[in-house]
Amino acid sequence: MRLPTLSILIFSFSFVLCYSQEDAWVFFSDKLNVQNALQNPNSILTERALNRKTAQNIAIDERDVPINENYINTLKQQNGIVVLAKSKWFNAVHVRGSEIDINLLSQFSFVSQIDFANKNINDYSNRAEVRNKFFEIKTDLAESNYGATQNQTEMINLDLLHSTNFKGNGVHIAVMDAGFPAVNTMGAFERLRDQNKLLGGYDFVDRLNDVYAFSGNAHGTMVLSTMGAYIENEYEGTAIDASYYLFRTEDVFSETPLEESLWVEAAERADSLGVDIINSSLGYTTFDNSNYNYTNSDMDGTVAFISKGAGIAYEKGILVVNSAGNSGANSWTIIGAPADHEDVFSIGAVNSNGDYAYFSSIGNNQMPFIKPDVVARGLGSAIVDVSNTIQNYNGTSFSGPIVAGAMACLKQALPHFSNDDLKLFVQSSSSQYTSPDLLLGYGIPDFSLAYQLSLKKIESEKLRFKYDNDFRALELISDFIQNMEFTIYDISGKLIIKSDFSEHRKFIDCSGFNNGIYLLKYSHSLQSQYFKFVIY
Repeated sequence: MRLPTLSILIFSFSFVLCYSQEDAWVFFSDKLNVQNALQNPNSILTERALNRKTAQNIAIDERDVPINENYINTLKQQNGIVVLAKSKWFNAVHVRGSEIDINLLSQFSFVSQIDFANKNINDYSNRAEVRNKFFEIKTDLAESNYGATQNQTEMINLDLLHSTNFKGNGVHIAVMDAGFPAVNTMGAFERLRDQNKLLGGYDFVDRLNDVYAFSGNAHGTMVLSTMGAYIENEYEGTAIDASYYLFRTEDVFSETPLEESLWVEAAERADSLGVDIINSSLGYTTFDNSNYNYTNSDMDGTVAFISKGAGIAYEKGILVVNSAGNSGANSWTIIGAPADHEDVFSIGAVNSNGDYAYFSSIGNNQMPFIKPDVVARGLGSAIVDVSNTIQNYNGTSFSGPIVAGAMACLKQALPHFSNDDLKLFVQSSSSQYTSPDLLLGYGIPDFSLAYQLSLKKIESEKLRFKYDNDFRALELISDFIQNMEFTIYDISGKLIIKSDFSEHRKFIDCSGFNNGIYLLKYSHSLQSQYFKFVIY
Protein backbone atom coordinates (compact mmCIF):
# COMPACT_ATOMS: atom_id res chain seq x y z
CA MET A 1 0.00 0.00 0.00
CA ARG A 2 2.97 2.28 0.55
CA LEU A 3 4.44 1.85 -2.92
CA PRO A 4 1.71 3.84 -4.71
CA THR A 5 2.09 6.60 -2.13
CA LEU A 6 5.84 6.70 -2.71
CA SER A 7 5.27 6.89 -6.46
CA ILE A 8 2.97 9.85 -5.99
CA LEU A 9 5.51 11.64 -3.83
CA ILE A 10 8.27 11.07 -6.37
CA PHE A 11 6.06 12.38 -9.17
CA SER A 12 5.16 15.46 -7.16
CA PHE A 13 8.78 16.20 -6.29
CA SER A 14 9.84 15.82 -9.95
CA PHE A 15 7.00 18.11 -10.93
CA VAL A 16 8.20 20.86 -8.57
CA LEU A 17 11.75 20.50 -9.86
CA CYS A 18 10.49 20.86 -13.41
CA TYR A 19 8.66 24.05 -12.55
CA SER A 20 11.68 25.58 -10.81
CA GLN A 21 13.04 26.06 -14.30
CA GLU A 22 11.98 29.11 -16.28
CA ASP A 23 12.06 29.89 -19.99
CA ALA A 24 13.26 33.28 -21.17
CA TRP A 25 14.54 35.14 -24.19
CA VAL A 26 17.89 36.87 -23.75
CA PHE A 27 18.47 39.67 -26.25
CA PHE A 28 21.93 40.83 -27.30
CA SER A 29 23.06 44.40 -27.85
CA ASP A 30 25.03 44.00 -31.08
CA LYS A 31 26.47 41.72 -33.75
CA LEU A 32 29.91 41.16 -35.22
CA ASN A 33 31.08 42.56 -38.57
CA VAL A 34 27.66 43.83 -39.59
CA GLN A 35 28.84 46.22 -42.32
CA ASN A 36 31.17 43.68 -43.85
CA ALA A 37 28.36 41.09 -43.93
CA LEU A 38 25.93 43.54 -45.54
CA GLN A 39 28.52 44.50 -48.15
CA ASN A 40 29.10 40.80 -48.91
CA PRO A 41 25.58 39.35 -48.63
CA ASN A 42 26.56 36.09 -50.31
CA SER A 43 28.53 35.32 -47.13
CA ILE A 44 25.32 35.14 -45.09
CA LEU A 45 22.59 34.18 -47.57
CA THR A 46 22.28 31.72 -50.44
CA GLU A 47 22.07 32.90 -54.03
CA ARG A 48 18.42 31.83 -54.18
CA ALA A 49 17.62 33.89 -51.07
CA LEU A 50 19.37 36.93 -52.54
CA ASN A 51 17.51 36.52 -55.84
CA ARG A 52 14.16 36.27 -54.03
CA LYS A 53 14.83 39.46 -52.11
CA THR A 54 16.01 41.28 -55.23
CA ALA A 55 12.91 40.21 -57.15
CA GLN A 56 10.70 41.64 -54.39
CA ASN A 57 12.87 44.73 -53.84
CA ILE A 58 13.55 43.69 -50.22
CA ALA A 59 16.62 45.17 -48.58
CA ILE A 60 19.13 43.04 -46.72
CA ASP A 61 19.56 44.43 -43.21
CA GLU A 62 21.21 43.75 -39.88
CA ARG A 63 18.62 41.10 -39.02
CA ASP A 64 20.10 38.90 -41.77
CA VAL A 65 23.51 38.91 -40.07
CA PRO A 66 24.21 35.83 -37.90
CA ILE A 67 24.13 36.06 -34.12
CA ASN A 68 27.44 36.39 -32.25
CA GLU A 69 28.39 32.81 -31.32
CA ASN A 70 30.86 34.08 -28.70
CA TYR A 71 27.96 35.57 -26.76
CA ILE A 72 26.11 32.27 -26.94
CA ASN A 73 29.14 30.31 -25.74
CA THR A 74 29.52 32.70 -22.80
CA LEU A 75 25.94 32.05 -21.72
CA LYS A 76 26.39 28.29 -22.09
CA GLN A 77 29.26 28.44 -19.60
CA GLN A 78 27.07 29.98 -16.88
CA ASN A 79 25.86 27.81 -14.02
CA GLY A 80 22.32 26.52 -14.42
CA ILE A 81 21.82 27.95 -17.91
CA VAL A 82 20.85 25.87 -20.94
CA VAL A 83 20.68 27.56 -24.35
CA LEU A 84 17.93 25.87 -26.37
CA ALA A 85 17.44 28.02 -29.49
CA LYS A 86 18.75 31.12 -31.19
CA SER A 87 17.37 33.80 -33.50
CA LYS A 88 19.40 36.13 -35.69
CA TRP A 89 16.26 38.15 -36.53
CA PHE A 90 15.72 38.99 -32.86
CA ASN A 91 19.43 38.80 -31.97
CA ALA A 92 18.37 36.63 -29.05
CA VAL A 93 18.61 33.16 -27.57
CA HIS A 94 16.04 31.05 -25.76
CA VAL A 95 17.39 29.89 -22.41
CA ARG A 96 16.15 27.71 -19.59
CA GLY A 97 17.24 27.95 -15.96
CA SER A 98 16.19 29.23 -12.58
CA GLU A 99 14.86 32.75 -12.30
CA ILE A 100 17.95 33.76 -10.30
CA ASP A 101 20.44 32.26 -12.77
CA ILE A 102 18.70 33.83 -15.75
CA ASN A 103 18.59 37.25 -14.12
CA LEU A 104 22.34 36.99 -13.43
CA LEU A 105 22.90 37.07 -17.19
CA SER A 106 22.09 40.77 -17.17
CA GLN A 107 25.59 41.34 -15.73
CA PHE A 108 27.04 40.90 -19.21
CA SER A 109 27.38 44.12 -21.19
CA PHE A 110 26.24 42.40 -24.38
CA VAL A 111 22.88 41.43 -22.82
CA SER A 112 20.41 44.22 -23.56
CA GLN A 113 17.16 42.68 -22.31
CA ILE A 114 15.69 39.56 -20.71
CA ASP A 115 12.05 38.59 -21.29
CA PHE A 116 10.61 35.75 -19.20
CA ALA A 117 7.91 33.58 -20.71
CA ASN A 118 6.38 33.38 -17.23
CA LYS A 119 4.30 36.49 -16.74
CA ASN A 120 3.84 35.80 -13.03
CA ILE A 121 7.20 34.61 -11.76
CA ASN A 122 6.94 32.22 -8.76
CA ASP A 123 3.18 31.96 -9.11
CA TYR A 124 3.34 28.27 -10.03
CA SER A 125 0.26 26.34 -10.97
CA ASN A 126 -0.77 22.83 -11.87
CA ARG A 127 0.26 21.23 -15.12
CA ALA A 128 -2.27 21.66 -17.89
CA GLU A 129 -4.33 18.73 -19.01
CA VAL A 130 -2.77 16.73 -21.83
CA ARG A 131 -4.64 17.58 -25.01
CA ASN A 132 -4.80 16.69 -28.66
CA LYS A 133 -2.74 19.43 -30.29
CA PHE A 134 -3.81 18.81 -33.83
CA PHE A 135 -7.45 17.75 -33.53
CA GLU A 136 -6.89 14.74 -35.76
CA ILE A 137 -10.22 12.91 -35.97
CA LYS A 138 -10.52 10.22 -38.58
CA THR A 139 -13.74 10.20 -40.60
CA ASP A 140 -15.12 7.87 -43.24
CA LEU A 141 -13.41 8.10 -46.62
CA ALA A 142 -15.54 9.35 -49.49
CA GLU A 143 -15.13 8.10 -53.05
CA SER A 144 -14.79 10.39 -56.07
CA ASN A 145 -14.05 10.25 -59.79
CA TYR A 146 -11.05 12.59 -59.62
CA GLY A 147 -9.59 10.74 -56.68
CA ALA A 148 -9.83 11.48 -53.01
CA THR A 149 -8.77 15.12 -53.45
CA GLN A 150 -11.40 16.08 -56.00
CA ASN A 151 -13.63 18.00 -53.61
CA GLN A 152 -10.90 19.92 -51.79
CA THR A 153 -9.19 20.84 -55.07
CA GLU A 154 -12.25 21.82 -57.08
CA MET A 155 -13.77 23.71 -54.12
CA ILE A 156 -11.03 26.34 -54.51
CA ASN A 157 -11.10 26.08 -58.33
CA LEU A 158 -7.46 25.04 -58.43
CA ASP A 159 -7.99 22.33 -61.02
CA LEU A 160 -8.06 24.98 -63.76
CA LEU A 161 -4.58 26.18 -62.81
CA HIS A 162 -3.44 22.55 -62.69
CA SER A 163 -4.77 22.02 -66.21
CA THR A 164 -2.42 24.80 -67.39
CA ASN A 165 0.43 22.90 -65.73
CA PHE A 166 0.78 25.31 -62.83
CA LYS A 167 1.46 22.80 -60.05
CA GLY A 168 4.10 24.68 -58.07
CA ASN A 169 7.17 23.97 -60.17
CA GLY A 170 10.11 26.15 -59.15
CA VAL A 171 8.49 27.20 -55.86
CA HIS A 172 10.19 26.16 -52.60
CA ILE A 173 8.01 25.43 -49.56
CA ALA A 174 9.24 24.92 -45.99
CA VAL A 175 6.92 22.77 -43.87
CA MET A 176 7.15 23.38 -40.11
CA ASP A 177 5.61 20.52 -38.14
CA ALA A 178 5.86 17.74 -35.56
CA GLY A 179 7.27 14.76 -37.46
CA PHE A 180 7.78 13.38 -40.96
CA PRO A 181 8.22 9.59 -40.63
CA ALA A 182 8.07 7.52 -43.82
CA VAL A 183 8.21 10.50 -46.19
CA ASN A 184 11.52 9.05 -47.43
CA THR A 185 9.96 5.64 -48.13
CA MET A 186 6.21 6.04 -48.81
CA GLY A 187 4.90 5.40 -52.30
CA ALA A 188 2.81 8.60 -52.21
CA PHE A 189 6.02 10.68 -52.14
CA GLU A 190 7.92 8.63 -54.71
CA ARG A 191 7.25 11.24 -57.37
CA LEU A 192 8.80 13.96 -55.19
CA ARG A 193 11.83 11.79 -54.44
CA ASP A 194 12.37 10.76 -58.07
CA GLN A 195 12.32 14.39 -59.19
CA ASN A 196 14.58 15.52 -56.30
CA LYS A 197 11.84 17.74 -54.92
CA LEU A 198 12.60 16.82 -51.30
CA LEU A 199 15.41 19.27 -50.65
CA GLY A 200 16.26 18.19 -47.10
CA GLY A 201 15.37 19.39 -43.65
CA TYR A 202 16.32 19.44 -40.00
CA ASP A 203 14.95 18.30 -36.66
CA PHE A 204 15.23 21.38 -34.43
CA VAL A 205 13.70 19.57 -31.44
CA ASP A 206 16.31 16.79 -31.25
CA ARG A 207 19.00 18.71 -33.18
CA LEU A 208 19.33 16.02 -35.85
CA ASN A 209 20.10 16.34 -39.55
CA ASP A 210 17.89 13.30 -40.16
CA VAL A 211 14.43 14.85 -40.12
CA TYR A 212 12.86 11.41 -40.68
CA ALA A 213 14.40 9.81 -37.56
CA PHE A 214 11.64 10.85 -35.15
CA SER A 215 8.71 8.44 -35.47
CA GLY A 216 6.67 9.61 -32.50
CA ASN A 217 4.25 11.68 -34.56
CA ALA A 218 3.28 11.67 -38.23
CA HIS A 219 1.34 14.92 -38.36
CA GLY A 220 3.88 16.53 -40.70
CA THR A 221 3.70 13.54 -43.06
CA MET A 222 -0.05 13.95 -43.39
CA VAL A 223 0.24 17.72 -43.80
CA LEU A 224 2.83 17.31 -46.56
CA SER A 225 0.58 14.81 -48.33
CA THR A 226 -2.13 17.44 -48.93
CA MET A 227 0.40 19.38 -51.02
CA GLY A 228 2.98 16.94 -52.38
CA ALA A 229 1.53 13.40 -52.38
CA TYR A 230 0.63 11.72 -55.66
CA ILE A 231 -1.00 8.33 -56.26
CA GLU A 232 -2.08 7.96 -59.88
CA ASN A 233 -5.86 8.21 -60.36
CA GLU A 234 -6.33 8.13 -56.56
CA TYR A 235 -4.71 11.16 -54.96
CA GLU A 236 -3.09 14.42 -56.05
CA GLY A 237 -1.91 17.12 -53.66
CA THR A 238 -2.32 20.79 -54.47
CA ALA A 239 1.36 21.38 -55.38
CA ILE A 240 2.93 18.13 -56.56
CA ASP A 241 5.63 19.92 -58.59
CA ALA A 242 6.81 22.22 -55.77
CA SER A 243 10.02 21.53 -53.84
CA TYR A 244 10.00 21.01 -50.08
CA TYR A 245 12.14 21.51 -47.00
CA LEU A 246 10.92 19.68 -43.89
CA PHE A 247 11.58 21.17 -40.44
CA ARG A 248 10.53 19.57 -37.17
CA THR A 249 9.90 22.37 -34.66
CA GLU A 250 7.02 20.97 -32.59
CA ASP A 251 7.59 18.74 -29.56
CA VAL A 252 4.40 16.72 -29.20
CA PHE A 253 5.26 15.60 -25.68
CA SER A 254 5.04 19.06 -24.16
CA GLU A 255 3.78 22.56 -24.85
CA THR A 256 6.39 25.19 -23.99
CA PRO A 257 7.52 28.58 -25.35
CA LEU A 258 10.65 26.86 -26.66
CA GLU A 259 8.61 25.59 -29.59
CA GLU A 260 7.99 29.18 -30.63
CA SER A 261 11.72 29.83 -30.65
CA LEU A 262 12.42 26.68 -32.65
CA TRP A 263 9.82 27.79 -35.20
CA VAL A 264 11.52 31.17 -35.59
CA GLU A 265 14.92 29.51 -35.89
CA ALA A 266 13.56 27.29 -38.65
CA ALA A 267 12.00 30.29 -40.39
CA GLU A 268 15.38 32.00 -40.39
CA ARG A 269 16.95 28.95 -41.99
CA ALA A 270 14.15 28.88 -44.56
CA ASP A 271 14.86 32.52 -45.36
CA SER A 272 18.58 31.82 -45.78
CA LEU A 273 17.77 28.97 -48.16
CA GLY A 274 15.58 31.19 -50.34
CA VAL A 275 12.29 29.49 -49.46
CA ASP A 276 9.23 31.12 -51.06
CA ILE A 277 6.44 29.82 -48.79
CA ILE A 278 6.28 28.60 -45.21
CA ASN A 279 3.45 26.24 -44.35
CA SER A 280 2.76 25.86 -40.65
CA SER A 281 -0.09 23.86 -39.14
CA LEU A 282 0.95 24.89 -35.63
CA GLY A 283 -0.52 27.35 -33.16
CA TYR A 284 0.23 28.48 -29.62
CA THR A 285 -2.14 29.83 -26.98
CA THR A 286 -1.71 28.01 -23.65
CA PHE A 287 1.14 25.98 -22.20
CA ASP A 288 1.84 23.17 -19.74
CA ASN A 289 2.92 25.84 -17.26
CA SER A 290 -0.10 28.13 -17.18
CA ASN A 291 2.10 31.06 -16.12
CA TYR A 292 3.25 31.18 -19.74
CA ASN A 293 -0.28 31.27 -21.14
CA TYR A 294 -1.38 33.95 -23.55
CA THR A 295 -4.71 35.66 -23.13
CA ASN A 296 -7.24 36.34 -25.85
CA SER A 297 -6.22 39.99 -25.84
CA ASP A 298 -2.62 38.94 -26.59
CA MET A 299 -3.72 37.52 -29.93
CA ASP A 300 -3.17 40.63 -32.03
CA GLY A 301 0.01 39.60 -33.85
CA THR A 302 2.31 41.83 -31.79
CA VAL A 303 2.73 39.91 -28.50
CA ALA A 304 3.67 36.27 -29.15
CA PHE A 305 7.32 35.66 -30.02
CA ILE A 306 6.35 33.33 -32.87
CA SER A 307 3.94 35.90 -34.33
CA LYS A 308 6.59 38.60 -34.33
CA GLY A 309 8.96 36.14 -36.00
CA ALA A 310 6.36 35.27 -38.65
CA GLY A 311 5.98 38.98 -39.35
CA ILE A 312 9.71 39.31 -39.96
CA ALA A 313 9.62 36.26 -42.25
CA TYR A 314 6.99 38.04 -44.32
CA GLU A 315 9.07 41.23 -44.38
CA LYS A 316 11.94 39.13 -45.69
CA GLY A 317 9.84 38.01 -48.66
CA ILE A 318 8.40 34.70 -47.48
CA LEU A 319 4.67 34.05 -47.83
CA VAL A 320 3.66 32.56 -44.47
CA VAL A 321 0.55 30.35 -44.57
CA ASN A 322 -0.68 29.15 -41.17
CA SER A 323 -3.67 27.15 -39.98
CA ALA A 324 -6.17 29.19 -38.00
CA GLY A 325 -6.48 26.59 -35.23
CA ASN A 326 -9.10 24.17 -33.93
CA SER A 327 -10.48 26.08 -30.95
CA GLY A 328 -13.82 27.17 -32.39
CA ALA A 329 -15.78 24.78 -30.21
CA ASN A 330 -13.86 25.18 -26.95
CA SER A 331 -13.39 27.96 -24.43
CA TRP A 332 -10.46 29.59 -26.23
CA THR A 333 -12.43 30.04 -29.48
CA ILE A 334 -10.23 32.53 -31.37
CA ILE A 335 -7.25 32.21 -33.70
CA GLY A 336 -3.89 31.65 -32.00
CA ALA A 337 -0.28 32.58 -32.72
CA PRO A 338 1.24 32.97 -35.29
CA ALA A 339 -1.99 33.02 -37.34
CA ASP A 340 -2.93 36.18 -35.44
CA HIS A 341 -0.32 38.28 -37.28
CA GLU A 342 -1.79 40.60 -39.88
CA ASP A 343 0.65 39.53 -42.62
CA VAL A 344 0.27 35.78 -42.01
CA PHE A 345 -2.18 34.15 -44.42
CA SER A 346 -4.45 32.41 -41.90
CA ILE A 347 -6.63 29.54 -43.10
CA GLY A 348 -9.86 28.35 -41.50
CA ALA A 349 -11.89 25.25 -42.29
CA VAL A 350 -15.16 24.29 -43.96
CA ASN A 351 -16.82 20.97 -44.75
CA SER A 352 -17.30 19.38 -48.17
CA ASN A 353 -20.29 21.65 -48.84
CA GLY A 354 -18.36 24.81 -48.03
CA ASP A 355 -20.08 25.36 -44.68
CA TYR A 356 -18.21 26.46 -41.55
CA ALA A 357 -16.51 23.56 -39.75
CA TYR A 358 -17.56 23.66 -36.10
CA PHE A 359 -13.99 23.42 -34.72
CA SER A 360 -12.34 26.12 -36.84
CA SER A 361 -10.97 28.98 -34.73
CA ILE A 362 -12.68 32.28 -35.36
CA GLY A 363 -11.41 35.82 -35.74
CA ASN A 364 -10.94 38.23 -32.89
CA ASN A 365 -13.37 41.13 -33.18
CA GLN A 366 -10.83 43.37 -31.44
CA MET A 367 -8.46 43.04 -34.38
CA PRO A 368 -8.39 45.87 -36.93
CA PHE A 369 -8.06 43.27 -39.71
CA ILE A 370 -9.98 40.22 -40.93
CA LYS A 371 -9.10 36.75 -39.63
CA PRO A 372 -9.18 34.08 -40.87
CA ASP A 373 -8.11 35.29 -44.28
CA VAL A 374 -9.78 32.50 -46.26
CA VAL A 375 -10.99 28.93 -45.74
CA ALA A 376 -10.69 25.54 -47.42
CA ARG A 377 -11.86 22.03 -46.69
CA GLY A 378 -10.72 20.99 -43.23
CA LEU A 379 -13.55 18.71 -42.15
CA GLY A 380 -12.94 15.36 -43.81
CA SER A 381 -9.82 16.50 -45.67
CA ALA A 382 -8.23 13.76 -47.75
CA ILE A 383 -4.70 12.91 -46.57
CA VAL A 384 -2.23 10.04 -46.97
CA ASP A 385 -1.04 8.45 -43.72
CA VAL A 386 2.26 6.69 -42.95
CA SER A 387 0.88 3.36 -44.15
CA ASN A 388 0.42 4.98 -47.59
CA THR A 389 -3.34 4.76 -47.14
CA ILE A 390 -5.73 7.53 -48.14
CA GLN A 391 -7.81 8.67 -45.18
CA ASN A 392 -10.06 11.57 -44.24
CA TYR A 393 -9.15 13.71 -41.21
CA ASN A 394 -10.43 16.90 -39.59
CA GLY A 395 -8.47 20.04 -38.76
CA THR A 396 -7.28 23.39 -40.04
CA SER A 397 -3.96 21.54 -40.04
CA PHE A 398 -5.07 20.30 -43.46
CA SER A 399 -7.06 23.21 -44.85
CA GLY A 400 -3.94 25.34 -44.29
CA PRO A 401 -1.54 23.32 -46.47
CA ILE A 402 -4.23 22.78 -49.10
CA VAL A 403 -4.18 26.57 -49.55
CA ALA A 404 -0.38 26.79 -49.18
CA GLY A 405 0.00 24.40 -52.11
CA ALA A 406 -2.50 26.40 -54.12
CA MET A 407 -0.54 29.58 -53.39
CA ALA A 408 2.56 27.83 -54.75
CA CYS A 409 0.70 27.16 -58.00
CA LEU A 410 -0.39 30.79 -58.21
CA LYS A 411 3.15 31.96 -57.44
CA GLN A 412 4.45 29.79 -60.28
CA ALA A 413 1.90 31.36 -62.61
CA LEU A 414 2.64 34.90 -61.37
CA PRO A 415 6.33 34.88 -60.40
CA HIS A 416 6.79 38.64 -60.62
CA PHE A 417 3.92 39.65 -58.38
CA SER A 418 4.54 40.46 -54.72
CA ASN A 419 3.16 38.39 -51.86
CA ASP A 420 0.86 41.31 -51.05
CA ASP A 421 -0.51 41.08 -54.60
CA LEU A 422 -0.98 37.31 -54.41
CA LYS A 423 -2.88 37.53 -51.12
CA LEU A 424 -5.05 40.36 -52.45
CA PHE A 425 -5.88 38.42 -55.64
CA VAL A 426 -6.93 35.40 -53.56
CA GLN A 427 -8.93 37.42 -51.03
CA SER A 428 -10.63 39.35 -53.83
CA SER A 429 -11.59 36.09 -55.55
CA SER A 430 -13.18 34.63 -52.43
CA SER A 431 -16.86 33.97 -51.83
CA GLN A 432 -17.32 36.54 -49.04
CA TYR A 433 -14.97 39.25 -50.25
CA THR A 434 -17.58 41.99 -49.99
CA SER A 435 -18.92 40.82 -46.63
CA PRO A 436 -16.21 39.02 -44.61
CA ASP A 437 -16.96 37.66 -41.15
CA LEU A 438 -15.19 36.08 -38.16
CA LEU A 439 -16.05 32.51 -39.18
CA LEU A 440 -14.90 32.28 -42.81
CA GLY A 441 -13.00 35.53 -43.26
CA TYR A 442 -13.18 36.43 -46.94
CA GLY A 443 -14.58 32.96 -47.65
CA ILE A 444 -13.64 30.18 -50.06
CA PRO A 445 -11.06 31.32 -52.62
CA ASP A 446 -11.34 30.82 -56.37
CA PHE A 447 -7.80 30.42 -57.67
CA SER A 448 -8.84 30.58 -61.30
CA LEU A 449 -10.51 33.93 -60.66
CA ALA A 450 -7.44 35.09 -58.69
CA TYR A 451 -5.33 34.37 -61.76
CA GLN A 452 -7.75 36.31 -63.97
CA LEU A 453 -7.63 39.27 -61.59
CA SER A 454 -3.88 39.46 -62.14
CA LEU A 455 -4.45 39.67 -65.89
CA LYS A 456 -6.87 42.54 -65.35
CA LYS A 457 -4.25 44.37 -63.31
CA ILE A 458 -1.75 44.07 -66.13
CA GLU A 459 -4.33 45.19 -68.70
CA SER A 460 -5.19 48.24 -66.61
CA GLU A 461 -1.54 49.24 -66.38
CA LYS A 462 -0.31 48.91 -69.97
CA LEU A 463 3.40 48.85 -70.57
CA ARG A 464 4.78 51.84 -72.42
CA PHE A 465 8.13 52.23 -74.14
CA LYS A 466 9.95 55.25 -75.55
CA TYR A 467 12.96 55.32 -77.88
CA ASP A 468 15.26 58.36 -77.62
CA ASN A 469 17.46 58.76 -80.72
CA ASP A 470 19.60 61.43 -79.09
CA PHE A 471 20.74 58.96 -76.44
CA ARG A 472 20.13 55.89 -78.66
CA ALA A 473 18.37 54.19 -75.75
CA LEU A 474 15.04 52.46 -75.30
CA GLU A 475 13.25 53.30 -72.04
CA LEU A 476 10.52 51.44 -70.20
CA ILE A 477 8.28 54.21 -68.79
CA SER A 478 5.32 52.18 -67.51
CA ASP A 479 4.34 52.52 -63.85
CA PHE A 480 3.80 48.76 -63.77
CA ILE A 481 7.28 47.22 -63.69
CA GLN A 482 8.09 43.59 -63.04
CA ASN A 483 11.11 41.46 -63.78
CA MET A 484 10.50 40.71 -67.43
CA GLU A 485 12.28 39.14 -70.35
CA PHE A 486 12.63 40.96 -73.65
CA THR A 487 14.15 40.22 -77.04
CA ILE A 488 14.95 42.64 -79.86
CA TYR A 489 14.94 41.59 -83.52
CA ASP A 490 15.94 43.52 -86.62
CA ILE A 491 13.66 43.85 -89.66
CA SER A 492 14.88 40.51 -91.04
CA GLY A 493 13.95 38.68 -87.84
CA LYS A 494 17.53 38.26 -86.64
CA LEU A 495 17.93 38.17 -82.84
CA ILE A 496 19.95 41.20 -81.72
CA ILE A 497 19.74 41.07 -77.93
CA LYS A 498 17.98 39.14 -75.17
CA SER A 499 17.88 40.49 -71.61
CA ASP A 500 15.44 41.80 -69.00
CA PHE A 501 13.86 44.89 -67.49
CA SER A 502 13.47 45.31 -63.73
CA GLU A 503 12.97 47.95 -61.07
CA HIS A 504 16.70 48.61 -61.30
CA ARG A 505 17.10 48.45 -65.07
CA LYS A 506 14.70 50.46 -67.21
CA PHE A 507 16.91 51.31 -70.19
CA ILE A 508 18.34 49.37 -73.14
CA ASP A 509 21.53 50.77 -74.62
CA CYS A 510 21.12 50.77 -78.41
CA SER A 511 24.32 52.69 -79.21
CA GLY A 512 25.84 49.67 -80.96
CA PHE A 513 22.82 49.04 -83.21
CA ASN A 514 22.85 49.87 -86.93
CA ASN A 515 20.24 52.28 -88.27
CA GLY A 516 16.98 50.60 -89.16
CA ILE A 517 13.65 49.23 -87.89
CA TYR A 518 13.62 47.01 -84.81
CA LEU A 519 10.97 44.98 -82.98
CA LEU A 520 10.95 44.57 -79.20
CA LYS A 521 9.14 41.50 -77.85
CA TYR A 522 8.35 41.68 -74.12
CA SER A 523 7.32 38.45 -72.36
CA HIS A 524 6.32 37.29 -68.89
CA SER A 525 4.37 34.32 -67.57
CA LEU A 526 1.02 35.70 -68.70
CA GLN A 527 1.40 37.23 -72.14
CA SER A 528 3.66 38.85 -74.75
CA GLN A 529 3.59 42.39 -76.15
CA TYR A 530 5.43 44.01 -79.08
CA PHE A 531 6.89 47.47 -79.63
CA LYS A 532 8.42 48.77 -82.89
CA PHE A 533 11.06 51.51 -82.98
CA VAL A 534 13.41 53.09 -85.54
CA ILE A 535 17.08 53.97 -85.12
CA TYR A 536 18.34 56.69 -87.50
